[in-house]
Amino acid sequence: MPHPDPLPAPRPWRPYRHAMAGALLAAPLMMASACAARATSCSDLARHALPDATFTTVETVKAGSWHAPQDQLSHIMSTPGMNLAGHPTEAANPAFCRVALTLHPTADSHIRTEIWLPLKGWNGRLLGVGNFGWAGSLMYDGMATGISEGYAVASTDTGHDSATPEGQGGRFTLGHPEKMIDYAYRADHLMTVAAKALVRTFYGHEATHAYWIGCSLGGLEGLIEAKRYPEDYDGIVAGAPPNPIVNFNAEQLWAGWMSYHDPALRVSHDKFRLLNAAVMNACAGPVGRKQGFVDEPDRCAFRPEQILCKTGSNTANCLTADEVRAARNIYQGPVDPQTHTVIFPGPAKGSEDGFSADGKAFPVALDLFRYAAFQNPDWDWTTLKWDTDVQEATRKVGPLLHVDDNLAPFLARGGRLLLYIGWNDGHNPQQLATYYQAVQRRAGAAGHDGVRLITIPGMEHCHGGAGCDTFSKLGAIDNWVSHGQAPDMIVAARVEEGKIVRTRPLCAWPAVARYDGQGDMDDARSFACVTPGVN
Repeated sequence: MPHPDPLPAPRPWRPYRHAMAGALLAAPLMMASACAARATSCSDLARHALPDATFTTVETVKAGSWHAPQDQLSHIMSTPGMNLAGHPTEAANPAFCRVALTLHPTADSHIRTEIWLPLKGWNGRLLGVGNFGWAGSLMYDGMATGISEGYAVASTDTGHDSATPEGQGGRFTLGHPEKMIDYAYRADHLMTVAAKALVRTFYGHEATHAYWIGCSLGGLEGLIEAKRYPEDYDGIVAGAPPNPIVNFNAEQLWAGWMSYHDPALRVSHDKFRLLNAAVMNACAGPVGRKQGFVDEPDRCAFRPEQILCKTGSNTANCLTADEVRAARNIYQGPVDPQTHTVIFPGPAKGSEDGFSADGKAFPVALDLFRYAAFQNPDWDWTTLKWDTDVQEATRKVGPLLHVDDNLAPFLARGGRLLLYIGWNDGHNPQQLATYYQAVQRRAGAAGHDGVRLITIPGMEHCHGGAGCDTFSKLGAIDNWVSHGQAPDMIVAARVEEGKIVRTRPLCAWPAVARYDGQGDMDDARSFACVTPGVN
């Protein structure tokens, strides 16, 4: 399904909120003028009011005293693979000025935002930290990494609180169109403008560069920033962006829908593990077999029919005809019955351990349809029509959250975009590679210079898996923007119990890391980036 092009212009503020539009959408210089002279201390910032914003906390945080709230999100974000600087463990924080405020550009907006400013050793740069899932919380772990690396950092909950019943998942969008706009793009942009203003007020000059880093929703947020507000960031790292999100969430519902309507297509996890073992045996190279992943999934020609049970048999060591059909359907992804085109491709070979066909809906994906698109909490996902319902959801949600391939304004001004994704992600990297190529073609020379894609063998969604998932996103984007060093090869690590156990190069697509056949398989120096089919 084609992306809408161009995206509609951002929705204007209502007249009675003109102060926010006139100030926060202005250049940081104008904001700095409105906020008077440079603040001489952290506490001074509380007196430099921002229009349509309420300061809730302005405090100095002592070195080593910051501890993020412990919840499911922090459990994910504190893993080494999610560390923005690629550190095996998080360092203690330096002293910083913590500014917490609430932005309210409309009567129904309540956007919690925090901006942290190093008291010493600021590197002159600003970092915006992207969200995860349906957002609803501040990304404290990413902020802590950024502040430890010398960055001024900013994060927002995108306008709702996931700790409340009404803020969980996509419920907040029900009957709240302004909150949906906040979530889609307004919160991130206003956070960025406010952060730039406070940076100038506190340090007396603007940040030399601004970067955005996020994965999953955070990756999509990065693409939206590049599309809607190309001046906001100089460098964007977008991991596994679910774009177009309606199509992606439809694919996430596909296996459950398929197996709900035809119980014969329900497959046990044991059989998916069997399928994965067969794929590994057929397609993994010596390194992959040793380390537990398929090295180059896009070159894997394995078909599930190869382990089809013989007539009349059904054992733990083969797949029945129905199980083969289910696996083929999952690999393919849902198809539009009108156009006969794939709506969104299924996962890559080698990721079968993560498959599920149990007749149940994937909750995160379900919320997009029942709340955001159809505004009906009782919508029955089992009635999903793969043509008209997907088309209608795209009409409702696409103008807010879909990003087409025209990022030329961002790239033409020198913006740099690094995309990355794991081969064991439920999101097939081949789909992202197609988008990457389209962005490059659309932008011409600027696209060739300004966009890179990294595909990571063995990595699951944003982190984890058997591959090397830990690398410095901050280092990669800063070297590119500040020093002109494009990330054509990045060394990544696998971390276990806080220690690096092996390293491997990550190569800019379409190049892949090939083992030299002699060195230590756990050492990146034993590999070279090679473009398949090129001598």
